[in-house]
Amino acid sequence: MGPGGGVRLGGMNQICDHRTAPGLLDGKVAFIAGASRGIGAAAARLFAREGARVLLTARSEAPLKAVTEEIAEDGGTAAYAVCDLGDGDSVRGAVQRAVELYGRLDVAFNNGATGQAPGPMDELSEADFDRVSDINFKGPWLAMTAQVAAIRATAGRGAIVNTSSVGSLLANPALPVYGAAKRAVNSLTASAAVTYGPEGIRVNAVAPGTTLTEMLRDWDAESPGIIEQLNAQTPLRRAADPEEIAQAAAWLLSDRASYVTGTVLRVDGGMWA
Repeated sequence: MGPGGGVRLGGMNQICDHRTAPGLLDGKVAFIAGASRGIGAAAARLFAREGARVLLTARSEAPLKAVTEEIAEDGGTAAYAVCDLGDGDSVRGAVQRAVELYGRLDVAFNNGATGQAPGPMDELSEADFDRVSDINFKGPWLAMTAQVAAIRATAGRGAIVNTSSVGSLLANPALPVYGAAKRAVNSLTASAAVTYGPEGIRVNAVAPGTTLTEMLRDWDAESPGIIEQLNAQTPLRRAADPEEIAQAAAWLLSDRASYVTGTVLRVDGGMWA
């Protein structure tokens, strides 16, 4: 992010695609928040392979640029914008840049998030509470409001998917503020689905279970053995690869999910079955 919450942009690359069958997101323009690593980076690669032109956003430029270049080398169309999900001007600028680059916005995946130090809620500082809330709760609200406006003004119809968490569905004593922020995202998702459904804008969420992201590995470093404990609670007895969550988001954003809205889809290996 530049001075005053601005957006710094990377290059756009386009290479001819020789697939014979249309992809799941063929012809769509996709905005992806939190695309520099983990689920977001996996989604950016997948959406591009499935035919979307993608705009990647996150706070760190170097990994954004690397993923964008990787997509271009693989034959996809991608650009990036450095964006702070907790800053309204930055978010609105990034969404507008997608429209400027590609002429429209069809779908958006709001995956950006930040974690909290594991522990009881009385041990979390007020500053950390604000940080977790700004990115995990306020961020999706900022993004959705900007994305709805862009979809209305260009494509007319579209879809949005927010990343929630299975940790939002029940008590979450290890990550209480993170879980509460994600539960708030579930409520925002449902409200948006009801509000914008009559306009043909669908809004859903994915709720990942144990997923092998940097955030999970950081938690395991602070609480050794937590991944093994979570896997033991999961009927599939393993953690998800980030692309498995991205696949669920891609389906929800695609026309194949045309009658699905207001849903929080658990992608958790049966953890909460």
